[in-house]
Amino acid sequence: MPGDRRAIVLAVLSGGVLPLAFAPFGVYPLAVLSLASLWLLWEETNPRRAAALGFAWGGGSFLAGTYWLYISIHIFGKAPAPLAIFLMLALVGIMALYPALLGYLFARLRAYGSVRWLLVLPAAWVIVEWLRGWLFSGFPWLSLGYAFSDSWLAALAPLLGVHGVSLAVCLLAGAVVALVRGPGRLMGAGIILLVVGGTAVARTLQWVEPTGRSLEVALIQGAVPQDRKWLPEQREPTKSLYLDLTRQNWDADLVLWPEAAIPAVMHQEYAYLERLRSEAMAHDSAVVLGMLERDDSTGHYYNAVLVLDENSAVYRKRHLVPFGEYFPVPEFVRHWMRLMSLPYSDISAGAEDQAPLPVAGEYAAPSICYEDAFGAEQRQFLPRAGLLVNVSNDAWFGDSIAPHQHLQIARMRALETGRYMLRATNTGISAVIGPDGRVLARSPQFQTDVLRATVIPQRGATPYVSIGNRWLAVLAILAALAAAGVRRRNAS
Repeated sequence: MPGDRRAIVLAVLSGGVLPLAFAPFGVYPLAVLSLASLWLLWEETNPRRAAALGFAWGGGSFLAGTYWLYISIHIFGKAPAPLAIFLMLALVGIMALYPALLGYLFARLRAYGSVRWLLVLPAAWVIVEWLRGWLFSGFPWLSLGYAFSDSWLAALAPLLGVHGVSLAVCLLAGAVVALVRGPGRLMGAGIILLVVGGTAVARTLQWVEPTGRSLEVALIQGAVPQDRKWLPEQREPTKSLYLDLTRQNWDADLVLWPEAAIPAVMHQEYAYLERLRSEAMAHDSAVVLGMLERDDSTGHYYNAVLVLDENSAVYRKRHLVPFGEYFPVPEFVRHWMRLMSLPYSDISAGAEDQAPLPVAGEYAAPSICYEDAFGAEQRQFLPRAGLLVNVSNDAWFGDSIAPHQHLQIARMRALETGRYMLRATNTGISAVIGPDGRVLARSPQFQTDVLRATVIPQRGATPYVSIGNRWLAVLAILAALAAAGVRRRNAS
């Protein structure tokens, strides 16, 4: 029994250090060591105990890595503290079920040595990570590949996306286990050489090319505090702030405002938007801004991005945040939320088949806040779109690690697609990201700021844009065949 408790504590601790691999800390080798530690704990254990260890590891990693949910739900969402804690722990518990299930299945496999560590488990882990990213709306936060945006493994992102980087991390973790435990040390060393060599080759490959036309861009960060943003008396000062900053940057081809930059619905500010559009056209510029929209025919509300130039195009957010933009609860729960003066109205999801936005003579792949965490959903705009545009409001997370994690996720989207990413946020971190994932310019947090940069739209398609996550199906088949082969070998 003491040994069991000690193992649980070790699992929690090894999971708890995982967020240190991600931004803003960036100690990315910890991701390999954290994973290898869990897998070593799974060695020679029964399915039930392996599941408990996996749950402990997942609980530690997600509690340490997403504690900011409490800030969002309670501090800014005004939900009672007990409810905020319950929702945060519920999400942590759900996320912890994924490594728990994998631990259970892994212990049931009873595979032979090195094949288990070096093929079956890495493949299974990545497939489970992919499932976590879309099942029940999905929560891809803390996918292993994101931690390596500044490492040499990032070269794999244009080939296989973030999950391809995660696979390389898992292979390295399996190699570490093989080197520590044996047998399979030689095979483990070979896996390390394979990952290093494959990444070195990937770094020499070029998938996209510049169109030759450059755009001057200006990203406006108003830094209106979240607790004041929607106050009635704040609307006019906010409108004046964004208009004044934009007028100072009419020499830019594209001016980008953040998500819900103006705290109103589009039809309430028609005159303001028309004046802004007229000024933009007079200066041969375009303004792209986030704002709520109401469809008069249906009465539905949308979180939208509006283009103000001769096109006046609109994009409606498709992937909504549960309990943030919509509430998947029964009507009696909604009734209780009304009585408690809690938010209960839903934002509607936009159509899935929307086109890229025509912006300043180019096409842009739009995303709103949380949507940039779903790389596969960006592919529908490509390769037609020459750049990526994201509007966000990370003020919901205060001065926590969440805005830094979110910026790192946006960097992965640039890497996967080989496109510049323009990211405007309300209070930071606004950024211009290059096609190689490097941050070319970034704003300070919680300060009014204007980022200026020159970007070049890209053409062509990376392998990831062309195939998406289909390669995971091949990986699943290989893992299943390897597991079946090992079981037959054990049976004989």
